[in-house]
Amino acid sequence: MVEELLTAAIAAGVGVAVYMGAAARVVKQYERGLVFRFGRLREEVRPPGFAMIVPVIDRLHKVNMQIVTLPVPAQEGITRDNVTVRVDAVVYFKVVDPASAIVAVEDYRFAVSQMAQTSLRSIIGKSDLDDLLSNREMLNQGLELMIDSPAVGWGVQIDRVEIKDVSLPETMKRSMARQAEADRERRARVINADAELQASHKLAEAAEVMSEQPAALQLRLLHTIVAVAAEKNSTLVLPFPVELLRFLERSAPPAAAAAAREEPAPAGPASEGPGPAEVADALDAALAPDALDAPADGLMLDAPAPEQAPDGPRD
Repeated sequence: MVEELLTAAIAAGVGVAVYMGAAARVVKQYERGLVFRFGRLREEVRPPGFAMIVPVIDRLHKVNMQIVTLPVPAQEGITRDNVTVRVDAVVYFKVVDPASAIVAVEDYRFAVSQMAQTSLRSIIGKSDLDDLLSNREMLNQGLELMIDSPAVGWGVQIDRVEIKDVSLPETMKRSMARQAEADRERRARVINADAELQASHKLAEAAEVMSEQPAALQLRLLHTIVAVAAEKNSTLVLPFPVELLRFLERSAPPAAAAAAREEPAPAGPASEGPGPAEVADALDAALAPDALDAPADGLMLDAPAPEQAPDGPRD
């Protein structure tokens, strides 16, 4: 009798252990458990921790509640300005309603992936190339709204959508490089022209100052000679302007110039010609503006008329 009781107790213990092993389930912290009893979903969602189900009758389905990173394959399309590009993106989403994610859609991961690819091709066709390259924030928001609208009924929430890369054809890359080079060259020419304009204003002011003080021009000429000589040149070619002679003549003492002009010319043979004072007076008179503008009446000479042959017969 005791042996029978002991055997029954052992059998009961083994049965309880087998039942517990078949009924016990563990739900992790980032998961939620859905129980299907005879194929019908129970309303109660099992929280993380230890959970018990009825063996053979119940089935526990675990749903991951973590944020899923889903890469979107590169999609090739034509932009609104007729440029062929390849664009790839990445979608971040998570399950917020485990029951809808399991019951409303067959495979929510595959559904989100296909919706992301379709929305990405639609965004490419509606956007310009400049928007794809520089205005991605607005495109990301539009892409997120396009994917999130149908995903709400699937118990999925789109957390973030990012366009990763935009691939352009080689011909378009070269065209863009030439455009950027031309724009930089235009900016450089504008800057050089502005510098020339400012330099011309400064040079005009300097010329105005030098016109009031002629000595400043000569000092500037001497500074230029010093700067050229500092380069260790063996030969220096310096043009000597006529204005410098006039400047030196005007800067001479008036008394010395008057004495030189009033000094009588020494007597000599008629073939020696005029003296130095007479040559200087004649040069000044010739270079004067009034003398240049006046008609040269005194320079006309009467040429002798050619001799005519007599009308009579020749011998």
